[in-house]
Amino acid sequence: MSPSSTHPGPPATYAERLGLPWWGWLLGLVAAALLATEIWMGVPGVRTWLPFAVLVPLTVAGLAWLSRIRVAVADGELRVDDARLPARFVADVLPLDVAGRREVLGVGADPLAFVVQRPWIGGAVQVVLDDPADPTPFWVVSTRHPVELAEALLAARDAANARTGGSAGVRDTVTGPA
Repeated sequence: MSPSSTHPGPPATYAERLGLPWWGWLLGLVAAALLATEIWMGVPGVRTWLPFAVLVPLTVAGLAWLSRIRVAVADGELRVDDARLPARFVADVLPLDVAGRREVLGVGADPLAFVVQRPWIGGAVQVVLDDPADPTPFWVVSTRHPVELAEALLAARDAANARTGGSAGVRDTVTGPA
């Protein structure tokens, strides 16, 4: 993904907003309008406009809140909303498709993992950590562009660890069981 100016300061090597798709907004607003109509039901007076004046703005605020999460690789760290992970603690990054994400977050999921998942986004990355002081084994972060995010994070890690020659490359997209 191309650099973006979603964060102040130097341009990010990767930036993405995990917003709702257009159909999510449409469904939410239609549901709010239907509920307001049910409350109104043709009664005159305040009940004519009050449900629409309250429910539609509350729905817009709720949908905007669901779309607030930003993912970026900038200044040598992975930023997911207000969480920060310095790239020097990244051991490996695995791009995941829908089946791979389901496997990582399924029945055998690690309860100590840091997860930011949006069900309307199919892809994700699994960021394996190399920090003995942190009990978190890995992060799983939803993204529409898992390979690009993995490449940007590995490049940031390699830049942070420039004095140590070797690094793991981006693997192909990980899939779940057949």
